Amino acid sequence: MSEPREIADRLLDAQVEFLLAEVTGERFAEVIARDVDAVIAVADTLIFRDVVELDHAKQTVATIVDLIGGSPVLADMVGVFSDSIYDHIATNNDYTLGQVVDREPVEALLEKIFGMHQAQERILDRLTESPLVATVASKFVDKLINDFMQTNRERAEKIPGVSSLMSFGQSAANRAMKAADGTFVGDLAGKGAMFALKRTNNAIREMLRDAPVHSAAMEFWDLHADEPVSGLREYLSQKDLNELVLICYEIAVTTREKEYFGLLVDECVEVFFTKYGDYTLAAMLPELGLSGDDIATEILRYGPAVIEGAKRNGVLGKLIRERLEPFYSSEVVLGILGGAAG
Repeated sequence: MSEPREIADRLLDAQVEFLLAEVTGERFAEVIARDVDAVIAVADTLIFRDVVELDHAKQTVATIVDLIGGSPVLADMVGVFSDSIYDHIATNNDYTLGQVVDREPVEALLEKIFGMHQAQERILDRLTESPLVATVASKFVDKLINDFMQTNRERAEKIPGVSSLMSFGQSAANRAMKAADGTFVGDLAGKGAMFALKRTNNAIREMLRDAPVHSAAMEFWDLHADEPVSGLREYLSQKDLNELVLICYEIAVTTREKEYFGLLVDECVEVFFTKYGDYTLAAMLPELGLSGDDIATEILRYGPAVIEGAKRNGVLGKLIRERLEPFYSSEVVLGILGGAAG
């Protein structure tokens, strides 16, 4: 049996060398192009829903969301990314905001937001249910009235004799406000807050529906569109941006852990299956914006460096030999080689 064993070892060495040559230099690109075409040809014969079960897909997506969404790398880098972006924005004067973001989609977005009357009505209606918001609205209205009164007072005080009369009136009003606390008049003040809120809501409704809010918003956009992107840093400090990004990340991470979010993910997977379940695997590539050439290009972008490194340190040859050696040392192969030698 020594001769078949020697032949088997020589065949193993030859195949290892052959496979190493397949991933060397220009030959590697030819192999990748050939194999990608072969894989796509096979994928064109397979229907998506026949090879991927719905429940398995849900589990896979849930695993990706769970593992990647909460990965230490993402948690560590999110703050670093925000700082890096801020540093780049702070020094970049080569691009204007209008060059980065087109005007048309911004205009469409604002038009849609200002035209969402049902959402606006619902928000304003819910605001009336909050006593604290009513108090804020009341203070807002009071502030407007006080500013108006202050302006008129300053004008009136220029008229002889009116200054002392207005001081008397203000003193009487202050005493009346103190006396109102805890009384029927105080209750009226609380109702006045709700009245102020409703008046404020009505003013907001009229402004959104009748006033040229959309045009004003686009004018605000146009004022910034021709300015360098670096001007955005005037709205936020680096610390503010970092904290906002971390807060948003925390919201995303904690939301991801909720059962309801899992239901949303499952629903998205079901919708995907409904739309693409009858596609072949190959037909789905264009829907994802990919082609065979794209896949081959990305493999060739990173593959050669990885493979060359594995060849240099001997790991690749060792792995190939470990996979093939059991076959060549098997009794079946040795028997065949022994029979051929005889």
